[in-house]
Amino acid sequence: MTTQRRSYEAGHKPKCLVIVDDTAEWDRAVYYASRWAIRVGGGVVMLRIIEIEDQNQQWLGVADIMRAEAEEAANEALDRASGRANGIAAITPERVIREGDPTEQILDVIDKDVDITTLVLAANPGAEGPGPLVTLIAEAAGSFPIPLTIVPGDLSDADIDALS
Repeated sequence: MTTQRRSYEAGHKPKCLVIVDDTAEWDRAVYYASRWAIRVGGGVVMLRIIEIEDQNQQWLGVADIMRAEAEEAANEALDRASGRANGIAAITPERVIREGDPTEQILDVIDKDVDITTLVLAANPGAEGPGPLVTLIAEAAGSFPIPLTIVPGDLSDADIDALS
């Protein structure tokens, strides 16, 4: 992946990518990204990844129903996150729904949008670890095409305001 970032060229603006998932801390990433967008005059791209197990062909009808339900749930999650971002920063984030392997989908979204400058994730503050996505991305961090920002999941709005 060698796509050159163009975020600060004429006609472009920097964007951060936020993953909207089912973790309790997704709101911290959305809050940080929205505040960041205000500060830099940028935008936010919200990505929801649908992971559907390989479906057996004989169950194709069931697979289609599962996919439709997953897309509906993804749109509901993005509605909540977009509403939150709009309430924080009066912005309307871009929304992307992808299906498949999370790392592959994240990298593909970054590759296809030359204005994305950073990936914002939030880490679970609990003893069980930072969360599956943070763990997965951290393994690839050394070769990631853009900087990563990991927001501690227990930061308050005031704490994030002071940082962003």
